[in-house]
Order: sequence, then structure tokens, then C-alpha cells
Amino acid sequence: MSSKISGQYEDDVALLRKLLRAKESFDIHERQLEIAGKSASFFFLEAFVKADVMEKMFEFLLKLQPQDLDGASSPKVFAERYLSYVEINREQEADIVVTTALTGVPVLLIDGYDQVFLIDARGFPVRSIDEPQGDRVLRGSHDGFVETLVFNAALIRRRVRDPRLTMEVTRIGAKSKTDVVLCYMDGICDPKKLAALRKKLQEIRIPALAMGQESLAECLCRTQRCNPFPRVRYTERPDCAAASVMEGKILVMVDNSPSVMILPTGIFDFMQDTNDYYFPSLIGTYLRMLRGGVFFLTLFLTPFWYLMMHNETLVPPGLAFLKVAEPNSVPIIVQLLIVELIVDIVKLASLNTPSVLNNAFSLVGALIFGDFAVQAGLFVPEVLLYMAFVSVSGFTQSSYELGYTFKLFRMLFLVLTWAFDVPGFVVGVLLFFGMMAAVRTPLGRDYLYPLIPFNGVALRRLFFRRPISRFNS
Repeated sequence: MSSKISGQYEDDVALLRKLLRAKESFDIHERQLEIAGKSASFFFLEAFVKADVMEKMFEFLLKLQPQDLDGASSPKVFAERYLSYVEINREQEADIVVTTALTGVPVLLIDGYDQVFLIDARGFPVRSIDEPQGDRVLRGSHDGFVETLVFNAALIRRRVRDPRLTMEVTRIGAKSKTDVVLCYMDGICDPKKLAALRKKLQEIRIPALAMGQESLAECLCRTQRCNPFPRVRYTERPDCAAASVMEGKILVMVDNSPSVMILPTGIFDFMQDTNDYYFPSLIGTYLRMLRGGVFFLTLFLTPFWYLMMHNETLVPPGLAFLKVAEPNSVPIIVQLLIVELIVDIVKLASLNTPSVLNNAFSLVGALIFGDFAVQAGLFVPEVLLYMAFVSVSGFTQSSYELGYTFKLFRMLFLVLTWAFDVPGFVVGVLLFFGMMAAVRTPLGRDYLYPLIPFNGVALRRLFFRRPISRFNS
């Protein structure tokens, strides 16, 4: 059973000291004060408090005389008269007080009051809202989400000045108590999907969201863990998030995460990009078509080429130039799989390479795994050419999850084709589309919508970008 603030000053101070572990933690401070002749204690986290705001507030409070409190016998009246900061809350439950204090909210306890005052004068440590490195645009805004939740909410509010824009906050994690916000447009988003998502969040029982959004996504998608298709779309761009929420999507923002989750998500949503809307509709349509074609090639180029090399009778005379000119002793399937792994090794190594050495590392890597490998007879040039195209093309869309999904299926196609020839390739393709159709997102939306169930108008909008004026009408 949770403890409550009793109004007995010494007991309440001892309770908060015990629950906050103020003596054991160097960054949790307690200041003893006297306000209008009454003893008071002020608990705060050093790294979060706005010193200038608190200084001005206590400069006023410390000047109060006992007679000033006549008629202010209740915490409510005291807060209304003497606590003039923008957000002041009163709380009696000790557990809620402690949780709120650990989020950075200063706590003021005054003798004789059976409630504490929560003064939201927090100053968050935050980096600048620079454009995200993995999702850039040639035109448009160049700001991006950061790890501070209130700043991310402000970036969306700045773009959507509509009172229907709603942000519901909840806390998840028995230990971390991480703030999670549902952002949606009331009257535009689907109320059934909103209720289903809200229920899922309430049912989550986990000690902590240690890895932020990824921990939350795994809690929302507990089934089909062997299916690699991404069930959630992420964005680090406030303009993309604002556009999505105005279309009726639901945003899930997690504190300490520099991106937001967009729900519901379908496979065709990954074909869209922010750049499409910063160019005229004709150019945006061209870019979208190009991106769709690259998606197809990224998945099927090397497996289909290997299928033709495995069965040279399938190569028509007009495509004879696709054949390997100078084969070596290493089987083509082994070369393709090794290069697939090498590409990932280079990516992992580049993550731990200091930024000043990144360009040199890329150059050395290209020389070693390219020209030298061919000269040593390990790889044929055709393998490196097609794998280079596939690797570069993977960056045409910003979802790393979808990129690795295509990679895993591409390698599966290669292995099945090597083992079972044409039937193996066909089985791999059928397995790909079967697993795609079997995906269920956290909100239960069909993953292949608007293809299944069919919606011609929505499908056409995915491939042909409409002018902005018509889109907003």
C-alpha cells in the first residue's frame, strides 16, 4: 500500500528522504527553507532544475511573513496565491511524488500541508535539432527530432496548430517509468485503432524500456518474431511526422528516442519519401516510381542473375553479355554470399570508425575488397558490380529494417536457387510474398493494403503523387 503525505512535517521529510535516497545519491539535493515562519524542504535534481526560475520564485517566497498566510490554510489556496510559475501541481501520494521528482520536477514540502507542490521548472539537457543524417532533403526544413520528449512535441505543435491535435502521455516500465506519448488528430484518426493501441500500451508489463522505441516495438509485436518484415515505420523528421498525423496516422513518441513511430504501417508506406513532397508532383511521381523499381531490383537482381548463370539456357541471345566472361575456381554462389557478408562487416566497422577517418576507411575498403580481390582471383568483376549496385541501392529508402529484410530474403533466394534450381527460386519468391501477406501490425491492419484489401484510389495515390492543393482539399 502506497504511503501518503500526512501533513506532519518531520515524518513527511523523512519519508521523502528515504524514498528518494537523497543521502545516497549525489545529484539529488535537499534544501531546508523557512517560508512565512514555516519549515519547508525543497528536493530537486541538480542537472534538471532551472536555477534562474527557482531563484526568482524563492526570492518571493522567502519574503513572505506569517500574516501573509492568513486564509491560505489549504495547499490549493497557497498555490493559487504564491506559486506563480506556469505549471504547478499538488500531490499527496508519495510514490507519484517520487516518480515525478525523478523526472526532474522540483518538489516543495511545507509544514502543515498534506500535499507537496510539484513545480515544473525543468531544464532538459538536449542536443541541437539538426537534420537527421539518414533522412535528408534537398529542400524544406532541416530540423530533426531529439531525445527530449517535450521538444519533439513542440516541433509537431509548431506545424499543426489545431486543437484536435492530442498528445496523451503514459508511463511504461516498472523501473524506468519511461514517458510514452500517443499523438493523433481527434476526429481524423480511426478511433478503433486508437483504442486498440491504447489498450496494448496499458497491458505492457516490463521492467524498463531499456532500448527505447525498439523495446516498445517488440512489446507491441510479440507474435511473428521470425518474420523479418518491419511492422513499424520510423521517422526523425518533424515535417514527415506532422504530415502523417494529419493524414490520420497515430504517432508514438518515446522519451530518450530521437524518432517517432508511425502507425498503422503497410509495406507500401516505405515507398514514400519526404523529398517527394518538396518537388513538383510530376518529379515527385518520377522519384516514387524510381524508388519502387529500385526496391524490386535490390531484392531480385543478384538471385535472378545467379539463376541465369546456373542455367545458361535461360539466357536469351540478346543478354549474352550478362554471362561471366572469365570464370574462376570459386563458385559464384560462394562469391555472392561472401560479398553479402563483407558489405555488412564494412558497415559494422564504419560505425566504430572515427568520423575523421571514415572517408579514408571507405577508400581503403573499396580497394582491398574490390580491385585486389579480383586480381587475386577470389571474385569475378560481375559479382562485385551487381553487389555494389545492390548495396548502394539499399540506401534509397531510410528503413534499415526493410533493407535487412530484403537482404535476408535475397540470400535465401540464392541458397534455394543453388540447391533446387528454378523450383527453389520460385519457392523463395512464394515464401517472400506469403510472409509479407502474413504480417500483422500492432493495429491489425492488413500489411498489403491498399492492394489487399483492394482500394484503387489509395493505391494510385501511392504511385502517383497528387498536387498539394488537391491533397489538402
